[in-house]
Order: sequence, then C-alpha cells, then structure tokens
Amino acid sequence: MNSDLSKLFLGGGCFWCVEAVFSGVHGISSTMPGYMGGEVKNPSYEDVCSGLTGHAEVIEITYEKQSIDLKNILELFFNIHDPTTLNRQGADVGSQYRSVIFCCNREQYKICEGYINNLNTMKTFHSSVVTELHLISQKELAVTDSNLVKQIFWQAERMHQNYFNDNIGAPYCELVIKPKIEKRNKILKKL
Repeated sequence: MNSDLSKLFLGGGCFWCVEAVFSGVHGISSTMPGYMGGEVKNPSYEDVCSGLTGHAEVIEITYEKQSIDLKNILELFFNIHDPTTLNRQGADVGSQYRSVIFCCNREQYKICEGYINNLNTMKTFHSSVVTELHLISQKELAVTDSNLVKQIFWQAERMHQNYFNDNIGAPYCELVIKPKIEKRNKILKKL
C-alpha cells in the first residue's frame, strides 16, 4: 500500500449507511462494505444477519493521510450514528450493528482512544460511548489462523457494494441514508 494511504475499519450500524456517508469525501480513496469481528470464516450476509457469527457490518476505508485527518474521519463517524447504544442503530438491532472501530496501527488506536475519551469527558452524548475499539495488524488481515479470524475483513457480496448509489430511490435510502448524507454535508462545511 502507498505510504500516504491508510486503512481503517468502521462499524456504525448498517454498512450501507456508513459506506454512503464516506463515499465521495475528499481524501477517502475507497470504501468497501464487509464483515469483521466474528468467529466464522468467510461469512455471508445471511450468516451475519443471524447474529450468530459475532461479526459486525463494517466499512473498510482507505484514506489519504495528507488529504484528510483521522480526527475528521472520526468527527463524521461519531456524528452519523449513535455510539451510545449497544448493539443497535435505530431500527437495526443485533450485535452485527454495533459501534466498532478496527485500527491498523497503534497511532490510529491512540488517536481513536483519545477521541472517545474526550467525547465521554466532554459529555458530548446523553450516555457514555460504547464503541468497541480494536487494534489489528496488517499481517493479521490476511491470516486465516482460527485465533485471528475475528481480525480478518471479509468483503461483502457485490449487491451490498455501493448500495446507496445503486438503489437511490429505495425507501431505506430515502428515509435512513439520505438524512445521514445531509448531516455529513453540514459537518464537512465546518471542517
């Protein structure tokens, strides 16, 4: 990977929403929906939706460190979902919808940890942030050892990729995703 690029994995409810919010943001090179944090190798959407695999719906974000600051990514992330609800985002209920961040290096981890601590210290939300924070390594992303399965990113099926743009008129896109994009646009104007 180019040394100016970095990866981060974010879960904040339905991955359709998180992908739509980060797609097209200046400095974000690519987004990819998938699954992470579970016990099963190469899970399907149906497997993850059962709630039995332990996976969360996440987005792999590749970003240009020189173009967008990690703190700006976190600003967007923590404002487009409710990080205070355990295993729930709106009507989506289950551990697959939990708020979670998988960091690829210690620097990312420290920044994310400090950001979460600051949110809690400043009492930004009505309750404490319950976002899970995990440190993984680039080597572990490709390992299939059963002890490391939780740290592997499993790419979602094609029908889930670029969902918002491919289904823009769908009720879920209109009622749930579009308001998040509008909120994103307001936040970006302030950054």
